[in-house]
Amino acid sequence: MKLVVFGLTLSSSWGNGHATTYRALLRAFAARGHEIVFYEWDAPWYSGNRDLKHPGYVTLKLYDDWAAVSAQAIAEAKEADAILVGSYVKDGPRVIDDLAEAGVDPLFFYDIDTPVTVAALRSGGAEYLRRDQVPLFTRYLSFTGGPFLHQVLEGELGAREARPLYCSVDTDRYHPTDVDPLLVSDLAYMGTYAPDRQPVLERFLVEPARRMPERRFYVAGPQYPDDIRWPANVLLNPHLPPSLHAAFYSSARWQLNATRADMVQAGWSPSVRLFEAAACGAAMISDRWPGIDHFFTPGVEILLPESTEQVIDILRTTHDDDRRMIGLAARARILAEHTAAHRAEELEALVGAEASV
Repeated sequence: MKLVVFGLTLSSSWGNGHATTYRALLRAFAARGHEIVFYEWDAPWYSGNRDLKHPGYVTLKLYDDWAAVSAQAIAEAKEADAILVGSYVKDGPRVIDDLAEAGVDPLFFYDIDTPVTVAALRSGGAEYLRRDQVPLFTRYLSFTGGPFLHQVLEGELGAREARPLYCSVDTDRYHPTDVDPLLVSDLAYMGTYAPDRQPVLERFLVEPARRMPERRFYVAGPQYPDDIRWPANVLLNPHLPPSLHAAFYSSARWQLNATRADMVQAGWSPSVRLFEAAACGAAMISDRWPGIDHFFTPGVEILLPESTEQVIDILRTTHDDDRRMIGLAARARILAEHTAAHRAEELEALVGAEASV
């Protein structure tokens, strides 16, 4: 099968979770014997932070302007067995219109940001998708699952068929490693700054750091405003390259997962960072959202505190053996259900049936 993908980025993991998501999924998809072409707008903020220039499993085509490349891209899409357009694609509405008007089929939408997309569509349209374009797609593949698929994507927005395609993890790259002394902490968090996620970070990491000055905390991610007052025992690293992610997850006693408000409201929206940390055997603390127990068993594979005090209690009283057992249980769950190989098989089933018609 030949798959043509139009995505935000494959080449740079700087400030986004799309690149690692696409890398894991498409690498595993290619391993199943498929050909993949990936079209990516050459964003200046990614071109200066490119950490995958030559993926061996995908033909990567960078372009400066859609108008200049559209004829070639559409011709290639017409010859493909399936076409996937992702969320946050530059000039997405125009790309989708051009593909649809050319009769490209089957055409799938891959939403790595479903609750954010829906919130934008409800208020007039996302920069990468118009509401009237939703029914154009053969299937709407969503990072969010659960009741949201039928009630909102199909019932409210008119998707022909909405199916979950959750994030996944490349277990060749994300697995337990030796502890890196430079990355050691009691509680660590990886994620780009988001205003609606910051209150969780404040409650579950920043405030515990203030109250536990003898402990070490680590935040890895870009775009945090200069006016945030970090305690002295919180180390902020604006960018941690993917080559150090596994060591980051393996070197902290606990990892924090913090979820964006739209995703909490929608539920059933695990982040790729959550799966990556679990694959590395990290003991995880997370905010609570509907459907999280579908992915991890609370109290066994993940802890879901409700307050700063409960986080502090976890850090102070949980025995190391119990903490390690939580991490091992989470890793076992990932290996059983959420690897890139699992997700590539699902993608093959979701697009392959239509491609063979």
